[in-house]
Amino acid sequence: MPRDLIAARTDLALLNARFAGRPSEAALAHALSGELGPVAMVSSFGAESAVLLHMVAQADPATPILFIDTLMLFPETLAYQRDLAARLGLRDIRVIQPDRRDLFAEDADALLHRSRPDACCALRKTRPLDRALAGFDGWITGRKRFQGGARADLDLFEGDPASGRIKVNPLAGWDARALAGYIDRHALPRHPLVARGYPSIGCAPCTGPAAPGEDSRAGRWRGQDKTECGIHVVNGRVARRLAS
Repeated sequence: MPRDLIAARTDLALLNARFAGRPSEAALAHALSGELGPVAMVSSFGAESAVLLHMVAQADPATPILFIDTLMLFPETLAYQRDLAARLGLRDIRVIQPDRRDLFAEDADALLHRSRPDACCALRKTRPLDRALAGFDGWITGRKRFQGGARADLDLFEGDPASGRIKVNPLAGWDARALAGYIDRHALPRHPLVARGYPSIGCAPCTGPAAPGEDSRAGRWRGQDKTECGIHVVNGRVARRLAS
């Protein structure tokens, strides 16, 4: 979709003002109403994913859910994805994997993450997601401001200037306490690695536990100048919003 079409369809500043202070379910309902065009949810089925997945299941269990299996995920994540999707009654889970020919050509020994982690993320996550989002005008993410770094000034509605798609972040203003409270109220199962000190969970080779008091994403790419996998990065910069 050309960049100018997204601005013609909606004024992101007005959308953010309209839903500021309202329950997250309101922004989510708007995203799923069809007014933004076809929309999918992208979920890692990670440490806090149950909250937004539960909201989506309550609103429309037929919402397409894109789950990127990089082929380097923890076995616990794969099992959690299957179990949680079944428990919530989500009816359109789309498991996305990297192209096998690309893997053979670019990472045959599965060691690319050691020398070029950005290239590994592009190969295993960004490019597969780009292909999976074809046909969608927007996508729902589980990012939150409290996760820090590039996410600290996250809007509810933002634009991706490269693709012209709208990204919706219903949980942008939530903190860890609110997430834990929601999980407890709805008796949602937690990712099994959370109990082992993993507050943020990605690929196994690049994810470790975080110490008490550390940023929730401190265990991701520890010791490297990298904080994002790349799916929210455009031309080397984190994509936050599109001027309207």
